[in-house]
Amino acid sequence: MLWRANFVLLLTSLVTASPLARRWNDFTEKHSWVEVPKGWELHSEAPSDYTFDLRIGLKQSKMDELIENLMEISDPTHTRYGQHLTKEETEELVRPRPESVEAVEAWLEAHGLSNDDIIHRTGGGDWITVRVSVDQAERMLGTKYSVFHHAKSGEKVVRSLSYALPRDLHSHIDVVAPTTYFGTMRSMRATSFLQPEIKPVDDTTFDVDAAVPSSCNTTITPACLRALYNTVDYVPSQTSKNGLGVAGYLDEFANRADLQTFFQRFRTDAVGSSFTTVRLNGGGDDQSDPGVEANLDIQYTTGISFPTPNTYWSTGGSPPFNPDSQTPTNTNEPYLNWINSVLASSSIPPVITTSYGDDEQTVPLDYATSVCNLFAQLGSRGVTAFFSSGDFGVGGGDCRTNDGRNQVIFQPAFPASCPFVTTVGGTTRVSPEIAVSFSGGGFSRYFATPSYQSTAVSKFVTGLGTTFNGLYNKTGRAYPDVAAQGNGFQVVIGGRVSSVGGTSASSPGKSTLGFVNPLLYSNASTGFNDITAGSNPGCGTRGFTAGSGWDPVTGLGTPDFLKLQKLV
Repeated sequence: MLWRANFVLLLTSLVTASPLARRWNDFTEKHSWVEVPKGWELHSEAPSDYTFDLRIGLKQSKMDELIENLMEISDPTHTRYGQHLTKEETEELVRPRPESVEAVEAWLEAHGLSNDDIIHRTGGGDWITVRVSVDQAERMLGTKYSVFHHAKSGEKVVRSLSYALPRDLHSHIDVVAPTTYFGTMRSMRATSFLQPEIKPVDDTTFDVDAAVPSSCNTTITPACLRALYNTVDYVPSQTSKNGLGVAGYLDEFANRADLQTFFQRFRTDAVGSSFTTVRLNGGGDDQSDPGVEANLDIQYTTGISFPTPNTYWSTGGSPPFNPDSQTPTNTNEPYLNWINSVLASSSIPPVITTSYGDDEQTVPLDYATSVCNLFAQLGSRGVTAFFSSGDFGVGGGDCRTNDGRNQVIFQPAFPASCPFVTTVGGTTRVSPEIAVSFSGGGFSRYFATPSYQSTAVSKFVTGLGTTFNGLYNKTGRAYPDVAAQGNGFQVVIGGRVSSVGGTSASSPGKSTLGFVNPLLYSNASTGFNDITAGSNPGCGTRGFTAGSGWDPVTGLGTPDFLKLQKLV
């Protein structure tokens, strides 16, 4: 590949021409792509004086200990169950070793970056953010930045096809961003979509009793969900302690007027209540521009959890790249801005739901691992993180690998594949519920099967036999963990009711138990309605099929709140 030859020439010129000490010019590759990631195209050279935020993830000194702690406090059979860590205790476990801090600071200083005004650290010191120019970043990382264009979303980003680190820093740094991860919130897939073919409901409410009305076969309202999952008579009592957080991103704003219209039609006892918007990293709150995803999430988290407080995080990103502008902007990294801001808070809602994702193979392993470990920090602090499983079955598009082999395999989604989040698949219809065809599910190629799900998953894999051999990773973290309705949701957008589908509709949760997966796969597994019909086709196959017990279409099944309440 031409770019590889150019990369070698670039490194050679840097080593021979740079006045920096040999220590900082002894580059070893950290990550590279074989080709420009699918959907993106080279647009132009990045201006050398364009400035952006470079994020450096240092190796955390006791990450293994943090994960061990997480598994103990999340295991209902362990004596430490429920003893979540404080912010300070978590930060101490992720704090880098002193020698790592010293090495990274020496590297930054060698590049003229020693001013505390331009260097920002997280509470544990495991992430450093520094403002740099393209020219500085290229010299620091032995790479070449370019402007890439994503035709479908119109997004333009400054990224590289590879990056390297001085050999001395590989034992001290996990990841640097932005480099080779191209995903942005505009180019990634929100896991919801309008369903104009489903006529919105005319009736506003119905009487809820033991039976679920037949209308719920095609259209879902809060009353349907409360009847299906046994929450009709439950009134949240610990509203001063509990809360729900919804992670929102670029140009997606939850509309308060639409929420009141939604309440008037579908949850009359909640009329007048609302939610809190927290703006992070320049996030907006344009009430004249309601978002489908944002309204779906907020209307159903508040519609189910009322009167529990809800928070909507509006996380900003980079405005459209303008090569003529030297105004510093953030780097439009989908998760780093939001999760580091949340972790910096001393008080976090105990349940968080997020409805975005991308093909796992498009996320560099170093980036995916670092982000997944941030979710482990959330779990350690008693937070349940729900992610939707995706809306493309076992994979969307042609499902070809991006490693140069163009092999067709099932495509797991990230962050759904992270073992420290609870991933939610989708169902449809009632009496019985069946898997919805677009429910994402499968097996990670990055993360191994965690111990908490090994028994359930191995049973499924054994039963599958040789079917789909070579198309999925039998030893990978399997998802989804659970499921809920994901089709025909009635959402108010701009004052009008529309039908919306997608596994993001399934994701809003109710638990306040911290990282719940070990609990779900143990004694709480009997608190779910087993879904035994339906499949999730994709990649030119019929996909996996829902069956008795756990399956990679609907997980353990859909919740029965009253049963779960007794079990936990």
